[in-house]
Amino acid sequence: MKYHIALLFIFCAALTWSGVAPHDYFTWFLEVLPALIGAAILLMIYPRYKLTNLTYTLILIHAIILMVGGHYTYAEVPLFDWIKEAFHQSRNNYDKVGHFAQGFIPAIIAREVLIRDRIVNSKAWLNIFAVSICMAISASYEFLEWGVAELTGESSGAFLGTQGYAWDTQSDMLYATVGAITALILLSKFHNQSIEKSQTV
Repeated sequence: MKYHIALLFIFCAALTWSGVAPHDYFTWFLEVLPALIGAAILLMIYPRYKLTNLTYTLILIHAIILMVGGHYTYAEVPLFDWIKEAFHQSRNNYDKVGHFAQGFIPAIIAREVLIRDRIVNSKAWLNIFAVSICMAISASYEFLEWGVAELTGESSGAFLGTQGYAWDTQSDMLYATVGAITALILLSKFHNQSIEKSQTV
């Protein structure tokens, strides 16, 4: 319980920092909205459906990535501007970190729900379902970006963050897919231990 309160405190602190003099408030709202929705859902289900500490920690990391992107916009995060110059890259690639996380973290969330609710018993199908869910989330987010762009016109540029890259949408979905697969390869064993530990408490 204390650990969860600490995570919530960090979330609130990061959200407050993010919302102080962002690049522009419209983009900030669009970028942090998924984190706010996720936090609201987690708080609503918390009394009856607690996730593992590993999953909560990953969700916080993802939320902070969104908040940093919201504060600066994904195309203007200072550290990645420096990386762009230092390594002679053509664009600020912070958005790729965001899309990698968009696969990495939801893969663990999906995996946990699938295991705990006994939706899938086969390990192979568990992995297929987890990756497929992440791909669906990524594709849905790209549809959302497209819809926002159509509705708001030029003001959506910072939210889209394509930076003139013609294949930005496709590469975003690829990064999310790679993120999901990476999470399953690196964290499945530790995640299993975390689930077992949470069920014995």
